[in-house]
Amino acid sequence: MKFQLDEPQGGNSISRHDGRNVWVNGTQHSASLLVPWRGEVQAWSLARFEDLTEAHFEQVLACKPELVIFGSGSRIRFAKPALYQSLIQARIGVETMDLAAACRTYNVLASEGRTVLAALLIESDGAA
Repeated sequence: MKFQLDEPQGGNSISRHDGRNVWVNGTQHSASLLVPWRGEVQAWSLARFEDLTEAHFEQVLACKPELVIFGSGSRIRFAKPALYQSLIQARIGVETMDLAAACRTYNVLASEGRTVLAALLIESDGAA
């Protein structure tokens, strides 16, 4: 018996991931991206965790989520709070997970109708 829909009605759903790619609504993405609960998936110009800046989180803030799931790549790494200070000030929650956990958690929250955004770092070759 299934306990949740395969795809939330009217929302985005992550159907698959393999560490180098993420499939959202059946479309393959091989670079970092922002997946809002509804609306268009956006490119997120980030190839390495070490390149993360405040500007990356400003792009997240512009989507106006209530909660951000930050998929920090193949392993869990925490960004400095100063980088996402704008989200803290806007009272937007931020949870950090590895890419696989972030994809799973995003789907659960989006299926519950939450205004969640997945900020997914897909590392380019050579990045770790």
